[in-house]
Amino acid sequence: MQIIIVGKNIELTEAIKDYAEKKISGLDKFYSRIIRADITVGLENKHHQKGDIFICECKLEIPGKDLFASKTEEALYKAIDKVRDYLESELKKHKAKTETKSARARTEIRSNKGYSL
Repeated sequence: MQIIIVGKNIELTEAIKDYAEKKISGLDKFYSRIIRADITVGLENKHHQKGDIFICECKLEIPGKDLFASKTEEALYKAIDKVRDYLESELKKHKAKTETKSARARTEIRSNKGYSL
C-alpha cells in the first residue's frame, strides 16, 4: 500500500508522520487489497473558542470504490485513532460484502455446471 501524508496548517513532524503511517498501514491486516491511502492531518482554522481543533482525513483507494473518513478532535493523535477505527469497521463491512457476493457467484457457477444450453 502506498501512503501519502500531507499537513494542513501545521508543521508535519517525523513523529506525526510515523504515527499516522503506522496506524493506517495496520489496516492491511483487515483488507489486503488497499492500493493507496491519502492522509491529511492538521489544524482547522475556523473560529473555535475552546482552543485548537485538529482534523484527520483519510481516503483509502480499494478495488471497486474509495473509502473516506474525516474526524476532528482536540488532540491530533486522537483524531488519527478515530479515523483508523472508522476505516477498520468500513473495511470489515466491505470485505464481508465482497466475500458474500463471490461465494454466491461460486455457488451459482457450480449449480449451473452440469447444464448446457
